[in-house]
Amino acid sequence: MPAPQLAQQLIAIKPITVPSADRGLDLQVKVTAPRSGRRLPVIVFSHGNAWSMDGYEPLVDRWAAAGFVVVQPTHLDSRHNGIGLDDPRYRTIWRVRIADLHAILDHLGKILAEADGLDARIDADRVAVVGHSWGAQTVGTLLGARVLDADGVPGADFRHPAAKAGVLIAATGTGDTLTPFAAEHLPFMRPDYTTMRAPALVVAGGRDRSALSTRGPDWFTDAYHLSPGPKSLLTVADGEHTLGGVAGESVAETTDEDPARVELVASAVAAYLRDVFGLDHDGWAALRRDAGDGYTIDGR
Repeated sequence: MPAPQLAQQLIAIKPITVPSADRGLDLQVKVTAPRSGRRLPVIVFSHGNAWSMDGYEPLVDRWAAAGFVVVQPTHLDSRHNGIGLDDPRYRTIWRVRIADLHAILDHLGKILAEADGLDARIDADRVAVVGHSWGAQTVGTLLGARVLDADGVPGADFRHPAAKAGVLIAATGTGDTLTPFAAEHLPFMRPDYTTMRAPALVVAGGRDRSALSTRGPDWFTDAYHLSPGPKSLLTVADGEHTLGGVAGESVAETTDEDPARVELVASAVAAYLRDVFGLDHDGWAALRRDAGDGYTIDGR
């Protein structure tokens, strides 16, 4: 995958340690931003299983070039930490992930002050949460989704007032069709989207088939169909779970590598958030107008 052609210089600063409790390991983040500009909107990005703040450069660099400050944590499930399914901590990592994002949003000013004084260059009223795969379920809870227990009872409300909008990329669907493996080892994959009222874009691959569900690609559209508006759905026709390679170049998880598909996802997320934040309506309108064989966009 070729490097993106960026319109301006970027800065990236890591690691920055974020105050957190009951985690065992320090919570560290990476911040990527355009070198110039003021009143910049912010994206807090939650990675997929086993990744870290060093992944997803094909998305993050494009978002920063589009004028966003991007904050990426390394969650406990990162392969760098060696916490596998047999580790007793694994079954509660989903809650630690949520706590990670809360800690970042609670200390956003301090984090960005350490990142070359970026706290003076952001618009704190324009903050979005974005995630891929497990990260998408994580950010969904900050937007109002809940996690059902084994009896179907909704768990705690993890909404955060700083998260004004979000994007869920390849998000976990409802838990009634989990495979036996997923039901045993990943029981938290039972999201209830009926309370996710914040504005959000759901991104799904038309060929994304999960080994964790008995359903097909439509499983990844539940966050759109089962949540109240305002919501939009971007369906990438030939996209699989990494939608062309959003996590990185030539990585093992990418089975459908396509630079154009990554560019589409990155551009759509930036255009959607700029539209929701009232910064620029033309980009999102153009994507909707040009939808066709490669992708579709629905909204309500």
